[in-house]
Amino acid sequence: MSNLKLGIIGLSEGNGHPYSWSAICNGYDVQAMDKCEFPTIPRYLSERRWPDDQIEGVKVTHIWTEDRSVSERVAAASLIPNIVDSSIDMIGAVDGILLARDDAEQHFRFAAPFLRAGLPVYIDKPFALSLQEASRLMATRTFQGQIYSCSALRYAKELSLTASELAAIGMVRHIIATVPKDWDRYAIHALEPALMLIPDRGRAVAFRKSSIGRASSLAVEYASGACLTIHALGAVAAPISLKVIGHAGWRELVFQDSFSAFKSALETFKTSIEMRQSPISDDFLLEVAELLEAGR
Repeated sequence: MSNLKLGIIGLSEGNGHPYSWSAICNGYDVQAMDKCEFPTIPRYLSERRWPDDQIEGVKVTHIWTEDRSVSERVAAASLIPNIVDSSIDMIGAVDGILLARDDAEQHFRFAAPFLRAGLPVYIDKPFALSLQEASRLMATRTFQGQIYSCSALRYAKELSLTASELAAIGMVRHIIATVPKDWDRYAIHALEPALMLIPDRGRAVAFRKSSIGRASSLAVEYASGACLTIHALGAVAAPISLKVIGHAGWRELVFQDSFSAFKSALETFKTSIEMRQSPISDDFLLEVAELLEAGR
């Protein structure tokens, strides 16, 4: 079976996913990647075994960014053979699109041509910052499983609990989550793994938003009685973390492994292309969009 071919679109400010996602699929050039403007990327790539740790059966074959010189740097570092001058030139040349930008306000503009053309699209987090924008993207699909979107941290093992760990702390009553940087781009990194720890939460019945300085917070109460509080702390060196509090104990979870989370998310997108079905429901995407909108 031949490799799936993906096209990648970048690059938004502060987001190095075109480098890292492509490298996870293709491998990378060590010297070119060392010149990457995101130093954490070559650092965690260097800790892996190549080609053993790259994804099998998929290659990023085409790239477009708004600046050809950026495209050339990413292509050289992540072994992407084709640079296109217009993003829509990838239609007919690839099997799916990686929209590797986290400026959600631009997602519709970049995704719509590919959705209308029937290509599966992995839309980088956050999918949308409002219910209206989420619904607009969904309405542009040509088939139900066409859109895949998530924070890759939903797949981070270090942000999950085993059945025995959950049993030890008892029913989860409150999760306190912290992320660095701004609400719009980073709250979702804690929000998705937190929601997966309270699957029987029911609907949100109360929201309370607050802010102080450059920090933003949202507290949510669910019909089950579980509560979730998310703090986006601004320009501080805080880890992405969850404090999971049950009626019999608590656990502190800290995100550590970007590579494994990204790889799992990309492997899931590969499967979704092959199955023409996304594992992430519309209801979940809309729930996340509603919470992000409530916290803005």
